[in-house]
Amino acid sequence: MLHDFFINMGSKLSGKDLIKIGFPQNNIINIALGLITRYRKGEKKENILLEVKQVLESPEKFKEDLTWAKVALGLIEPVAVGKQQLNRELAPFTIFGENEIDEKAKRQLYEAMKLPIACQGALMPDAHMGYGLPIGGVLATQGAVIPYGVGVDIGCRMSLSIFDLPASYFKGREFQLRNMLKDNTKFGMYDTHAIKQDHAIFSRSEFKDIPFLKSLLDKAYKQLGTSGGGNHFVEFGVVELHTVRSEWGISPGAYVAILSHSGSRGLGANIAKQYTNIATKQCPLPGHVQHLAWLDLHTQAGQEYWLAMNLAGDYAQACHEDIHRRLTKALGERPVLTIENHHNFAWKEMVDGKECIVHRKGATPAGEGVLGIIPGSMTAAGFIVEGRGNPLSLQSASHGAGRSMSRAAAKSSVTKSAMLKELEKHGVELIGGALDESPHAYKDIHRVMSLQNELVNVLGTFSPKIVRMDK
Repeated sequence: MLHDFFINMGSKLSGKDLIKIGFPQNNIINIALGLITRYRKGEKKENILLEVKQVLESPEKFKEDLTWAKVALGLIEPVAVGKQQLNRELAPFTIFGENEIDEKAKRQLYEAMKLPIACQGALMPDAHMGYGLPIGGVLATQGAVIPYGVGVDIGCRMSLSIFDLPASYFKGREFQLRNMLKDNTKFGMYDTHAIKQDHAIFSRSEFKDIPFLKSLLDKAYKQLGTSGGGNHFVEFGVVELHTVRSEWGISPGAYVAILSHSGSRGLGANIAKQYTNIATKQCPLPGHVQHLAWLDLHTQAGQEYWLAMNLAGDYAQACHEDIHRRLTKALGERPVLTIENHHNFAWKEMVDGKECIVHRKGATPAGEGVLGIIPGSMTAAGFIVEGRGNPLSLQSASHGAGRSMSRAAAKSSVTKSAMLKELEKHGVELIGGALDESPHAYKDIHRVMSLQNELVNVLGTFSPKIVRMDK
């Protein structure tokens, strides 16, 4: 009798408890325990077990349940879990700027190309070592998505607003523009805007249909229009347009612009953590490549991650919209042109005649005619580019200059006085920022751009003038 079982059991529910009431001994137990921890924490153990036993006995009745849908679907269509083996032969790949890339990043690409789901890969000239897939890595897979192939900061992106104001506008207005950045931008985990703004993103059905996302809605609302730490920034600068498109309605020349770099904040980080955890359980891999664990897109978890990832990407865009809205209002001007792109994301694209999932982890989409922004450092120019659609790079380009030294190395080898001297040399004012983001920590962006002439055409540049980063 279930009642007799309750009398003898302890207070904390475990996987053994679920096995005793009939749960199959597979990954569904981990999923159920995760949901119980998140949605039933603090409730009596016997009540929880009565509820999950109902799900076990009649999973069809719980397919649409906000809490138990994932368990129900897992019981109806169990996900086969078996140790995955790497292939001995590598899928085809191309490295751009090979001499500029450290061996550790290259080895990470080689391991990724051994995955049984790998179709094709590429490494951009700004690449450096990451977790699983290297930063600057591009990987096309068949029927599966790798959460760490997208990265923790889902939808990390660039956004550029160009105004019909001459570069001379900066003269005598530095103090005013500096205060605009201070008053209208927020950075880090806890600093948020006093006056919150609503956005259509918060009405998306994913927040209602996926219980895990429902729990993140409040955090997403509070963090809208804010930027992360590390290399994320908002800058006033000067755009030099050398080549323009007729639909832009502006001429070549120098203009005032705002450039921002950030991602999906706590929403994306929590999604990455949740589904990476599920992927490692559903797709056991050798330890050194476990961060490349994938989710089959035909499974409930795979479909959920795909929806959640796209939501996070759209949320990242909404954050940039809010940042630029606040600053353009303070500036009292409307942008004449906006250019933006993700560089941490996965897309469904045709590769060699078949649909694949193309992961770009720190890589700019560069399909033929596609616009993008490749930033330098806080003192080096960024580039406005147009993709050339090179199939060898999986229609991708670098997402920046790339790091020449790790954060730890930069902190130990770069002095504050050296960083300030470099900023003064280039006429750049910095608000916030840390030594690990010093210009000394980055590769030469001009060298990086010279190594990808076959990937993008350069239409213009962006030179930072006033840079705002986390403290």
